[in-house]
Amino acid sequence: MKKLYSSALAYLITIMITPAFAATPPAVPAKISYTVSFPEAQAHYAEVEMNITGLAQPTLEVKMPVWAPGSYLVREFAKNIESLSANTRGKELPVTKINKNTWKMNMTGVSSVTVKYKVYAFELSVRTSFIDASHAFLSSTGIFLYPKGMISQPSTVHIKPYKDWNKVSTSLEMVNGDVFTRTAPNYDILYDSPLEIGTQDVFDFDVDGTHYEVAMYGGGNYDKERLKVDMAKVIRAEVNVFGENPNKHYTFIVHNKQRNGGGLEHLSSTVLGASRDQYGTPGGYRGFLSLVAHEHFHLWNVKRLRPIALGPFDYDNENYTTNLWIAEGFTAYYQNMILRYAGISSPQDYLNDMAGDINTVENQPGTKVQPLAESSFDAWIKGYRPNENSYNTGISYYDKGAIVGMLLDLEIINNSNTKYSLNDVMKYMYDTYYKGKKRGYTDAEFKAGFEKFAGEKLDDFYAKYINGLAPIDYNKYLNYAGYKLTDEFADNNEPSLGVFTNSRKIITTVLRGGAGWVDGLNVNDELTAIDDTPVTEMGSILKGKKIGDKVNVTVTRDGQRIIIPVTLKRNDAVKYSITELPDANAKQLDVRKKWLHL
Repeated sequence: MKKLYSSALAYLITIMITPAFAATPPAVPAKISYTVSFPEAQAHYAEVEMNITGLAQPTLEVKMPVWAPGSYLVREFAKNIESLSANTRGKELPVTKINKNTWKMNMTGVSSVTVKYKVYAFELSVRTSFIDASHAFLSSTGIFLYPKGMISQPSTVHIKPYKDWNKVSTSLEMVNGDVFTRTAPNYDILYDSPLEIGTQDVFDFDVDGTHYEVAMYGGGNYDKERLKVDMAKVIRAEVNVFGENPNKHYTFIVHNKQRNGGGLEHLSSTVLGASRDQYGTPGGYRGFLSLVAHEHFHLWNVKRLRPIALGPFDYDNENYTTNLWIAEGFTAYYQNMILRYAGISSPQDYLNDMAGDINTVENQPGTKVQPLAESSFDAWIKGYRPNENSYNTGISYYDKGAIVGMLLDLEIINNSNTKYSLNDVMKYMYDTYYKGKKRGYTDAEFKAGFEKFAGEKLDDFYAKYINGLAPIDYNKYLNYAGYKLTDEFADNNEPSLGVFTNSRKIITTVLRGGAGWVDGLNVNDELTAIDDTPVTEMGSILKGKKIGDKVNVTVTRDGQRIIIPVTLKRNDAVKYSITELPDANAKQLDVRKKWLHL
């Protein structure tokens, strides 16, 4: 990790925004500039000065987005703003806050204004800003106010770094070759272009005419030369799916921490969370490349080929769609398939990855409660706000969406006698809607895209697996490629309390329909004894017990000792693996070859 500086130091970023056209352009185009300084970086504050000139309107409203596109939760970024004030030519201008993220000023007789405010930034994630003495990560939706009605204006960003901060990593274009001066054509691009500023370790490479920059913050045991080779393989495999790379340059910002994960896609960049020591193991390294594949695949799937609800963005409210199972779920499907295309993972690695997704879904009671399309629509209130009962009530559109991607891929390959695959659907939809119609797709339009290449109507498939709760007939689809699903736990007769616990024997989840659910064990109960035998090792607490036995479970609940009689039920967890059929025929082997890129 880079050296941390303890004193209060000032660093300066100046962002200048020049006018463009809006739906109704002002008679005199306004100029907007921001100065962002960090006199208290060690305390995680930015001080922002927003200057607007050339105004010709009776009132001005400045707004802060409430969410970051790609992360479907209203995060209320305005909560981090304090001490907002305005002045014109040195004279204070009254400001009224009219709702949670909007400030209004009377501009009668006023053509310019300076708005000053502080932003607290101390959440280092892929979607939120973080400032300390070692670096600044600016997630733009949580830093920059925008003038209402001027979302289409272009911007120029000039950065004056502090002391030894000598690098800026962002997808914003340089101006006149100056690394510290960047430009964006509008606020959508500004908000879609995070900035990493500091002394990050940067390496770069080219892939068929597109320049890639990788900015590593936080250190790590990565091998830059190895990453250049393997990341290029991933990128080429994805370009081959869509037939083109729409970017001239692309930036990976990687935050390496002791334990970290996740990513957030942008139009021409991404932010990745990684554990700094994960690069040294085969599984950890492949996991990082899988994350690279996922987020980079988004530059086509969702950033350009997108549900119609996701653009133009409404930065004030939720943007609802039932298609995150395509936008995110298919991307999760491809993140592992791309590694297979690139020759980084083996066919068995890929099959193990898909079996893992199947196990995740099939072991979650919520898969019998929440349809896939609904999990997408409710992402805003459920997906990013899980609670102790979410396992029982919901399903991830990532995991189940990846499974549906596999099913449709196999259906298309089989029905077309290996002429087509899901790749053809993705390219067709990209060409038709992003490049051709220049808009997002509707549910019905993507369904029609599937049907075009599957050669059949998919009404029943949608009714069962997208909008319904029917159990998935895995073997129907896997059999197309000469595989079957095998449950290693099929003959298991072990009893279970039907709960998950943490290392302190405190219940974290009570499984719907399990013994604990039926007989009244609660989340936050501390398991202390079974039939007066102290609970020590969780794996052996039911040793010698059988399904149907009644046991007395002693728990501590709210500081009180309680004994709860529980009738043990069968542990109905599954552990699936994908195995070969012993007598696969020629067509099945052809489908397998096409599917797994053999």
